[in-house]
Amino acid sequence: MRRLRAFLGRLGSLFGRERRERELAEEIASHLALHIEENLSRGMSREEARRQALIKLGGVEMTKEIYREQRGLPVIETLLQDLRFAMRMLWKNRGFTMVAVLVMALGIGANTAVFSVVNAVLLRPLAYNDPDRIVTLSSLWLQDGHHGTVSSPDFHDWHDQSNAFEAMAYYRDWETAVTAGTSAEYARATRVTPEFFSVFHVQPIVGRGFVLEEAKPGGTGAVIVSSAYAASHFGGSSNALGYTLRMADQTLNIVGVMPAGFGFPNQTDIWYPANSFSPETPSRSVHNHLVVARLKDAVTLEQAQAQMTAIGTRLSEKYPDSNKGKNVAVTGIRDEMVGHFRLTLWVMLAAVGVVLLIACANLANMLLAKAAARTREIAIRAAIGASRGRIVRQLASESVVLALLAGGIGVLLAMWGSRLLVSLAPGDVPRLSEVGIDSRVLLFALGASLAASLLFGLAPALQALRVDLNKSLKQNSTRASGGSVADRMRSVLVVAEIALSVVLLAGAGLLVKSFVALQNVSLGFRPEKILVMSASVPLRRSTTFSPSPSEVQSANRAMRFYKDLLAEAATLPGVLNVGATMAAPPNTASNGGYWIDSLPKELNVSAPQAIFSVIAPGTFATLGMPLKDGRDFNDGEAYDAPFTAIINETLAKTAFAGRDPIGHSIYCGLDSMKPMRIVGLVGDIRQDGPAHAPQSEIYMPYQQHPEPASDLSVLVRTSSDPNALAGAMREKVNKLSADVPVKFTTVEASLSENVAAPRFRTLLLGIFAGLAVCLAMAGVYGVMSYVVGQRANEIGLRVALGASPSDVLRMVLRQSLTLTGVGIVLGLGGAAAVTQLLTSMLFNVKATDPLTYVAVVALLFAVALLASYVPARRAMRVDPMVALRYE
Repeated sequence: MRRLRAFLGRLGSLFGRERRERELAEEIASHLALHIEENLSRGMSREEARRQALIKLGGVEMTKEIYREQRGLPVIETLLQDLRFAMRMLWKNRGFTMVAVLVMALGIGANTAVFSVVNAVLLRPLAYNDPDRIVTLSSLWLQDGHHGTVSSPDFHDWHDQSNAFEAMAYYRDWETAVTAGTSAEYARATRVTPEFFSVFHVQPIVGRGFVLEEAKPGGTGAVIVSSAYAASHFGGSSNALGYTLRMADQTLNIVGVMPAGFGFPNQTDIWYPANSFSPETPSRSVHNHLVVARLKDAVTLEQAQAQMTAIGTRLSEKYPDSNKGKNVAVTGIRDEMVGHFRLTLWVMLAAVGVVLLIACANLANMLLAKAAARTREIAIRAAIGASRGRIVRQLASESVVLALLAGGIGVLLAMWGSRLLVSLAPGDVPRLSEVGIDSRVLLFALGASLAASLLFGLAPALQALRVDLNKSLKQNSTRASGGSVADRMRSVLVVAEIALSVVLLAGAGLLVKSFVALQNVSLGFRPEKILVMSASVPLRRSTTFSPSPSEVQSANRAMRFYKDLLAEAATLPGVLNVGATMAAPPNTASNGGYWIDSLPKELNVSAPQAIFSVIAPGTFATLGMPLKDGRDFNDGEAYDAPFTAIINETLAKTAFAGRDPIGHSIYCGLDSMKPMRIVGLVGDIRQDGPAHAPQSEIYMPYQQHPEPASDLSVLVRTSSDPNALAGAMREKVNKLSADVPVKFTTVEASLSENVAAPRFRTLLLGIFAGLAVCLAMAGVYGVMSYVVGQRANEIGLRVALGASPSDVLRMVLRQSLTLTGVGIVLGLGGAAAVTQLLTSMLFNVKATDPLTYVAVVALLFAVALLASYVPARRAMRVDPMVALRYE
């Protein structure tokens, strides 16, 4: 307790310093006066009395110093003194300070902005109860390691045979037409099995969950809505109960409202029980579901994976026709959500970290030059008693103040930068709404600032340790030099800047070349000037595999709507072609197995896979897809006519191996197992965007598949801006049906979204590489300018002895290009290793692409020449008479 009081007393002495110094001076003066009076009473003269009093006190200043050490905290006082001096020095050199703070603020701000995204997407825990216990389960195809969706029978076996999970459920979400008031609109609906909400340990805050009757096929039907949906449509969570909404041409009761913030998956608006509208498919070859589960408290992810692997092995042995080569993958839900973006974000953070390193090297060079100009000052301070450590601490204090100033401004820049990153990022990056500056981001900014101060303050501090007092005190301040050690430091820093720039430029060059290749790939169709209008007709979906009369009537209504709409759209001015499809490229809506000419006795067998597309006549012409053989669909292919299909070239090559496919029959499990006669062969398109090869695809006429055709995207090719037709198309829809919601985009916009991820990383890495080159250019310029200034007398002597201006130019450029060459060689070695991490991000480009590396080398040599040319020109103009006067 006594030590604590003593420490607090010492800490308090840091405040009110002037008052305490005044009191100390008064107290010492009073003691001195008493001693003088005592000496005078003994008969001493006044001068002798004062001298003896001072001897007895031991020296006033020494006594004061002893008192300060006993009553204060010398380390903190010295630190505060250093900081005050550092701020005075930085204020005195305001131009230097502004440049240094700006360079570092850009580096720290960029790092903090990127880290804020990494923190929100990858590091921050999910907003669920005990999220680390939540996992996803998926079908694992052993041949290629692909993770996929799950069949209904597989799910039920996993659920019933495992004991590692507290709860397990499947789900599937999509946007569909919902009427919650007077008009229909799109809402995200998710079908779920009974244990879905138990997986997340969440229950409705108002109302209840689903009961058993509501989860049975053909049951009474009920929905649970999100808190946000209840607030926007019913005025609040407590008001939503008792209301109904129409979905799938049925009226459904709202029985519960979920807590605010819960919207899994994909910000769902409405949850409804699986089997409410359509039955589960009994085939193990039809994979329709996504699965989530919660681990029991005592079970680890590895233990759960081992158990599910054993179950998957048993199922593959029991059902070899459908499950051979298939097992189960168990993944943490956060890893599943962000897995596609993890590498991109870490690469971006590493890249912006390299920019900060280059900025630190640049500032270290500036501080070395500044320290060289202060060599005489440092020598004088050392000569009058300052220790080398004290001088180093002073220089380090200046670096820390610079870094903290830059860090504060960097955080402000990061607030703006993080919003910019969110606006540039692909729309499917999860948790972007959570990006912001929180305590972890602020700690990162502080750590980056302090680390940066250490990095750029180390070189001048080391130089201070090597100051030669005798030489420095004799040296004129205008020609002060840090000596060969400082020169070597500057050269090393420039080499490091160039090497790091090579790494960034190589990565950016590879991504740019990859993105260009991605943009130039042939898609198999013409995307320009096509308006896409998504529409959803409420359809009473069949709860059995034999539709009822009311369900047939509902399907006929949907077919009439699209048939009339396509006819009306074709009459609009500027329209060239119209069509419709389940999902406009580059998107797909359904896929599954197919069989040629006959069905197997058991459908639970593995089958080749294809994309299923339901389209309207004229769709191929609208998209500009070439018909290779046979014919297109026509309006005569109604539900009661013989079923037909058109296949693409990839499927023809796979299934027919050079035989003519026209006239053969094909079966698929989209909505019916009726045989479909192949009537045409169409060219391939890249269904999932330019980065993916064409897949097998089966096209079916929409009138013969009414249930999947209730949600179609109408395609309108125009002769001008397609967006100008959106208003007219909306009017046509409202005239035909008031309960059909629509939304608009274009094929070109969809393609742009499809390549948003590679565009994002290419843009960011390109910006970071550009910053790196600019900083490296500034570094080369600064060093060569300093070298020319330091060697002015040598250059003057060379000129006086007969050296030509071109000789001087070559001498300076040779030194610059030597540094650049060393940096490039080191950088190429680093780039060869680092760019291997980008392999998965590249399209039609190898990580060792020689043209990219040649371009990087040429660019950096050109930059180095440009940066060193101005100092070299200044060296050519050195007047030998002026330079030699300094000798």
